[in-house]
Amino acid sequence: MYLNLIQIAESFGVSEKVVEGWIRNEGMPHTPDRGRILFDRALVTEWAATRGLAAQAGFLAPATSALTTHLRLGALLRAGGIWRDVPASEVPDRFEQIVNALPGATPAVRQLLGQRLRAPGGVVLAPVGGGFALPHPSARITLGRDSGMVALLLLRDPLPMADAPVDGVPVVRLFFFIAPSPRAHLDLLGRLGRSLSRGPLRERVTQGASDEAILEAADAGDAAATVPPNPGVKP
Repeated sequence: MYLNLIQIAESFGVSEKVVEGWIRNEGMPHTPDRGRILFDRALVTEWAATRGLAAQAGFLAPATSALTTHLRLGALLRAGGIWRDVPASEVPDRFEQIVNALPGATPAVRQLLGQRLRAPGGVVLAPVGGGFALPHPSARITLGRDSGMVALLLLRDPLPMADAPVDGVPVVRLFFFIAPSPRAHLDLLGRLGRSLSRGPLRERVTQGASDEAILEAADAGDAAATVPPNPGVKP
């Protein structure tokens, strides 16, 4: 789906001039079309995630999609687990441990993923504000419908980053995810971005809730995402 300049500016809550600056200076993906500029929703979402704008980019992703019933955050988070009191220096090791237990993947695929994550630039950190980030593999992969996971890492100390988060809050909470396909990757990125911009999942993680309470919040988000629209209510 394509959006125009005004729609993109409104989605991010900035002026059209700011978006034009992103095009000139930040390589924001766009398509010239007979004197106007169009933006592919999926490409802009991915571009925003690599620049600390994933929370805003979450609003660009459709609230529902054909993948919604498959990508259930509660199940994915149970597969990846909740890791507490993780030293920032040990985050790469934890990523590798998580990948080694990736469901629906062969040992060879897990080994390849681990190698890619260890390579320079193998992980996109994608801070989203409030001390949260959405690290994920920089290379898109296709694992199959029954694979994929989300892991929550609660850090003991702030994660060192080359560029400071845009809101200045040190990153200490990581939702590390691996999606089963490139298409599912964008869908999951949008859902996590929306969940961490507001809502019970963000609140419970921030408040230091128990694993059970965090998983309940993820399940509640899944249930809300799959509720069919009320035909008697106009959008």
